[in-house]
Amino acid sequence: MSDATDTKAEPILAEMRGSVAVWTINRPDRMNSLSRDLLLAFGKLARAAAADEKVRAIVITGSGDKAFCAGADLKERQGMSENDIRVQVDLYRSELGPLDRSPKPVIAAINGVALGGGLELALVCDMRVAAPHAVLGLPETTLGIIPGAGGTQRLPRILGEARAKEMILLGRRLTAIEALNWGLINRLTPTGKNVAEDAVEWIDAIANGAPLAQASALEAIDRSFDTTLELGMELEKVSYDKVLVSEDRREALAAFGEKRKPVFRGK
Repeated sequence: MSDATDTKAEPILAEMRGSVAVWTINRPDRMNSLSRDLLLAFGKLARAAAADEKVRAIVITGSGDKAFCAGADLKERQGMSENDIRVQVDLYRSELGPLDRSPKPVIAAINGVALGGGLELALVCDMRVAAPHAVLGLPETTLGIIPGAGGTQRLPRILGEARAKEMILLGRRLTAIEALNWGLINRLTPTGKNVAEDAVEWIDAIANGAPLAQASALEAIDRSFDTTLELGMELEKVSYDKVLVSEDRREALAAFGEKRKPVFRGK
C-alpha cells in the first residue's frame, strides 16, 4: 500500500456486532502502529461510545494476523523534533484517556504482536484476550527511552512490581502462554479461531448484562488504586447506591421470581 493510500484510509474500522462495538486498527502496512491520526480516531470513537446507549462493550483489535499494534509509528517520528514527540506523547494520554475512563468495558483482542505503545494500548483496556501466536512486550529501555503511554504505571498494577520491572528493565517479551500464566491476559483464544470473534463471544455476559452495574463496578475498581481501603469502601458505597435505585436492579429481581432471563435497559 502506498503512502498516499495510507493517508486516505480510515485509521480504525468501526462496526457493531450486536451491542458490542468492534474497532479494528486499519494500518496493516505499518504493523498497525500508533500514528497521530490513529490516536485522534481512538479519542473520537471513545468519547462517542461513552454516550451511546447502544454500545454495551468495546473490543479493539488489529487488521491482519501479524500485529495488534507494534507501537509508535517510527516512520512518522523520523521527521519529528524532540518537542514534537512530547506533543505526540501527550496525545497518548489525552486520546487514550477516554478509553481508560470508559464506562463501557473495553477488551483488547490481541491478534499478533503488541509491543511498546501497542501493549500500553492493551493495558488501557479492562481485559485482554490473545491469539496463541501473540507476543507482548515493552522494549523501550533497550531503545534508550521508557514507556511513555502509561506502561510504567499500569503494568505494575496488573502484574505487580517485580514482574513489571522484569519486563520493562530487561525488555522481556512474553509469549501468549507466558502472558496468560503471568496474568497479563485473561484468555487465550483457541488455535484457529479469530481472536476478535472469540472476544465478542467471551463477553456475552457483558453484552447482555446490566450496563449501569458494570459501569459502577468499573468506577469502584478504578478508584481503588488511588486511595486507602477505608476510603475505597466508602467510594464503593457511592457506586453501589447508583445501581440500588435502578430499574435494572428491579428487573433482575422480577426475572428471578419469574424464572426468566432479565432484560437490562441501562436505566
